[in-house]
Amino acid sequence: MPRISSADRDRLRAAFDRQLDVGLHDGAQLAVYVDGELAVDFAGGTDGRGGETTADTRHLVFSCTKPYAGVGLHQLVEADELAYDDPVVDHWPDFADEGSEKAEITVRQVLSHTAGIPASDLDTQPELWGDWDAVVEAMEAVEPQFPPGEQPAYHTFNYGWLVGELIRRVSGQPVEEYVAEHVFDPLGMDRTSIGLRDGEEDDVAALSGFEVFDRCRDPGEGLGIPASESAAAFNDEAVHRAVMPAANGIGTARDMARFYACLANGGELDGTRLLSEETVAEATRTHAETDSDGTLSRPARYALGFWTGGLANDMFGSVSHERMVGHAGLGSIFGWADLDANVGFAYVTNGIREESWEHAARVAGLSDAVRLLLRR
Repeated sequence: MPRISSADRDRLRAAFDRQLDVGLHDGAQLAVYVDGELAVDFAGGTDGRGGETTADTRHLVFSCTKPYAGVGLHQLVEADELAYDDPVVDHWPDFADEGSEKAEITVRQVLSHTAGIPASDLDTQPELWGDWDAVVEAMEAVEPQFPPGEQPAYHTFNYGWLVGELIRRVSGQPVEEYVAEHVFDPLGMDRTSIGLRDGEEDDVAALSGFEVFDRCRDPGEGLGIPASESAAAFNDEAVHRAVMPAANGIGTARDMARFYACLANGGELDGTRLLSEETVAEATRTHAETDSDGTLSRPARYALGFWTGGLANDMFGSVSHERMVGHAGLGSIFGWADLDANVGFAYVTNGIREESWEHAARVAGLSDAVRLLLRR
């Protein structure tokens, strides 16, 4: 008997449609893999451009891009091209001055958001996001905000710039090309890329911001960037065409769920192996934890390029566990793998509200629904 029956899918579809019916999102996609098979692939609402959201509609997935780039770096570690505890300067000499505090930053710290350089002037300069030389210069100029290795602090954009340049220096390929060749293409993630490909039409679903609505209080968590500002910046075609390995992946829920299904299955899916089981185990265990993230001001757990579950405030479900790994993106976008249950989940939307409590609550509701149905 299938683990998600036809009746189960109908009940899950009702929960999915409910969020659209009450206007929480303009459009959305939900995809779930169970035991390596696509069990759910829903889409509904509008794409922000006057069209219908389908399962093939491509969306910006924002920070859900981070694990894609991270897996590229894990592959290079697995190939002995670098090691997790290598100082970044071993592969990028101009990253820091010899003997400086910054020169102590390791690859592991970059992947676990403990490098101590969570922000730079580049964060507020979208006109430079498409200039990789400017990105490299900014990363070489930034100074630690926290001592390396001490304070988990979400590296909103810098994670991608750092991982991307490490991939470029070690592999010789730009990050968007490396990840396309070694992650997306082998796994059949045909609708996914980091930024738009050269010559490709900008068919990315547009974002819509919502005004703040009445609530008991503002929890004061998240990045603190108004939804309207995010929508304006990320609806810019120049940003779509930039290479931002932390923030402008473009794809579908179906592709994202396939990615997490591969992780949940030990790094292999349909005969394609992205990572060894040993690398998956190392990449997905918790490496850093804090009661108050230095950027997000909330509890956080970091693996290497992923978040791990088991916290009261996360999006893996109301009551999750640490063997769930995944990542969120702006606007109620979230993907996860349950390593124990062999499930890959992805929820992608194109409507954003002010962050961040509302995003977590909406995604957790659908995560709960999937997990409850699988346990029946």
